[in-house]
Amino acid sequence: MNFTDSTRIDSTFGVNRRSRSVIRSRGWLNLSAMAAVVAGFALIIAKNLPSSTNNKLVNVSYDPTRELYQNLDLAFSTAYEKRTGRHIIVVESHGGSSRQARSVVSGEQQADVVTLGLFSDVDLLRKQGLIANGWADRLPNHSRPYTSTIVFVVRRGNPKGIRDWPDLIQDDVQIITPDPRTSANGKLSALAAWGAIVTRGGSETEAVKYLKTFYQHVPVMDRGARDAAMTFTLEEIGDVHLTWENEAIREVAEARGMLQIIYPPVSILAEPYVAWVDANVARDGTLAIAQAYLQFLFTDQAQATIARFGYRPYKQRIAGDTGVQLHPITLFPITAVARDWDDAQQKFFAENGIVDSAMGPRPE
Repeated sequence: MNFTDSTRIDSTFGVNRRSRSVIRSRGWLNLSAMAAVVAGFALIIAKNLPSSTNNKLVNVSYDPTRELYQNLDLAFSTAYEKRTGRHIIVVESHGGSSRQARSVVSGEQQADVVTLGLFSDVDLLRKQGLIANGWADRLPNHSRPYTSTIVFVVRRGNPKGIRDWPDLIQDDVQIITPDPRTSANGKLSALAAWGAIVTRGGSETEAVKYLKTFYQHVPVMDRGARDAAMTFTLEEIGDVHLTWENEAIREVAEARGMLQIIYPPVSILAEPYVAWVDANVARDGTLAIAQAYLQFLFTDQAQATIARFGYRPYKQRIAGDTGVQLHPITLFPITAVARDWDDAQQKFFAENGIVDSAMGPRPE
């Protein structure tokens, strides 16, 4: 509001210029009325100042976590209100993890917390000055509330006989996997494919050849995991879908017997990370609730929910306690294919990196 515009101020209180002159002429603008006007001005000013008791929390997350956080948000809000008397509304945003990270950096999304699919996506915010150095050590388990991996989803009866990574590049197989330029699922699928070669005795030359052939079998690339799932399940494109384990479990459950999960002998250890966005919570006065929200993810209550939705909780006993049976699979860490995530980002996903070269020219 422009406080020099008397017409707008008066209209706020339901008083126009003419009625104001009538009030003056009749001597009605006494001290009580003046006090009311001053109080009204104070309310307007207070309303336009930043709130230190913001009850909204924005969580910018990666693509397939919608159902998980719908449940976690409700549980957190209920527990937090019971403990503090304060009702919190959690607003969710979902999309390809790398694209989500860039949208927070650009200011397109004003995240209080990020719960993204890759260390490198969260650390991008640190490099841009939005998150403090040492952010990963502020929460339990190096800020990883759960892990996951990449598995295969195939049509009923597995008509192409897909069991392992070499089976993906048979002549008549089409692979559905999202774009590694925008999606953590896409990046992890590429790294899993590469690692399936080099961790089992293959050379990097052989891995490059495999990855090039792999991408020749990918007819379309969606921006995120959920879009890729819709391409595979609803549009019925492709013979095998490479996706997060939790997303595979959801897909198969909703397909009612039309799909099945195949666990390859080896895949990558996927480690999603969470953090509060220091610059944004300081500005919005949401630090306390952001911290409480992320700390909640590591409680037994939240860990049980995480297990039930097909993620691998960091408290491994919780999965057993909830009756969830997670399929055994050999998982290799990022250090099996690169020094760390910074190295992997440069080696595989930078312009003209291994994956960029293997994919060749593709439409955005």
